[in-house]
Amino acid sequence: MAVIKALLLGVTAVSALEWADGTGKLPALGWNSWNAYHCDINETLILDAAKAMVEFGFKDAGYEYVNLDDCWSVKSGRDPETQQLVPDPTRFPNGISGLADQIHQLGFKIGIYSSAGTATCAGYPASIGYESIDAATWAAWGIDYLKYDNCNVPSNWTDKCEACVYSLGVPGEYVNGTCVDPENYCPAGYDYTASNSARRYEIMRDALQAQNRTILYSLCSWGTAGVEQWGNETGNSWRMSYDIQPRFNYVTSILNINSFIVNDVDFWGRPDADMLEVGNTGLTVAEERTHFAFWAAMKSPLLIGTNLNTASDEAKSILLNKYLLAFNQDAVYGAPAKPYKWGINADYTFNETNPAEFWSGDSQQGTLVLMMNTLANNRNMTVGFDEVPHLGAEATYSVLNIWTGEDLGSFTSTITLEVASHDTAALLFTS
Repeated sequence: MAVIKALLLGVTAVSALEWADGTGKLPALGWNSWNAYHCDINETLILDAAKAMVEFGFKDAGYEYVNLDDCWSVKSGRDPETQQLVPDPTRFPNGISGLADQIHQLGFKIGIYSSAGTATCAGYPASIGYESIDAATWAAWGIDYLKYDNCNVPSNWTDKCEACVYSLGVPGEYVNGTCVDPENYCPAGYDYTASNSARRYEIMRDALQAQNRTILYSLCSWGTAGVEQWGNETGNSWRMSYDIQPRFNYVTSILNINSFIVNDVDFWGRPDADMLEVGNTGLTVAEERTHFAFWAAMKSPLLIGTNLNTASDEAKSILLNKYLLAFNQDAVYGAPAKPYKWGINADYTFNETNPAEFWSGDSQQGTLVLMMNTLANNRNMTVGFDEVPHLGAEATYSVLNIWTGEDLGSFTSTITLEVASHDTAALLFTS
């Protein structure tokens, strides 16, 4: 297996997109329609989701966005006179502005979706060439958040060369941290900031900034085109991988990629590990805990993607974990948790099945330590205080199990716990 320490050390810090009212300084918390409903959305469903967020305590926990994904407009095209996108009148009889009013009355903000291409991923009208019109339309409707996808890019906007991006769907292109056919990709050290992809997303950023309303900007660029070089100064978050699915190999694959690009994450900009699958069929409860713990600890946006009215109590409890939400939303410590030991593999090994298992991060609450068991069997795992950047080697700490809220007692130098298969021990250390 290749050892690629250089990747972990090497994302160049850039200036960030900042809004005067503080929007985007911390990761977005909210709900998105896609993972649960795909194109089957309408006004009633979106309002029911918002009401469920109130009923089950998500609003009080800090979740604030209710986001429409693809398929909200008519598919036939734009308004022939105004060139504006047209909400589907059957699905949204009060228009998006009417829905926005109702979402705002419930105390939430509302998000919308488009793509930096000629059509969205589901084939609906998209925004390339219409950025100023669309940004002004969304601002007039009361929109607070834009997810901007990467489908159907016209030939005159394609890049001169492609970045090599790992994908579970095409694993043969990217093996053990290295492109297997580098001649098909941009050369090492390539400057992606001048790419057509960067420019496509910058045009919409500029259009949003020209409005008299703050609209948080989420780049859904799939980790392509060297987005780690230009994503922070372009949007408030930028997708660092292809789409997630509710399977554990997708969780570990995304976590593996992100482990090499978290060093420069701080306030105002962050890699987006994609929307949450907690509550959807495909993950065990243990795997849901691992999924949420690391998404929160990496300070990814946390966008729920399930039907909260039918989600299990365990799923809702995971999504409402106050310690992980507090870490994700810490107003003093902007940096995420980072791997301090890989565990199964040698440090800095690129491996989508057994990524870095031991992570830690500092916060106002104390030091968060995560231990993930990537194996098929339960096993004992040990936190050695001398290995954790934020702990003293011979110091004594009180340790809290943040899944149960149980005070485990005081420990000096080490603590060992049994961790179930695919589960993550999540511990909070305080002096």
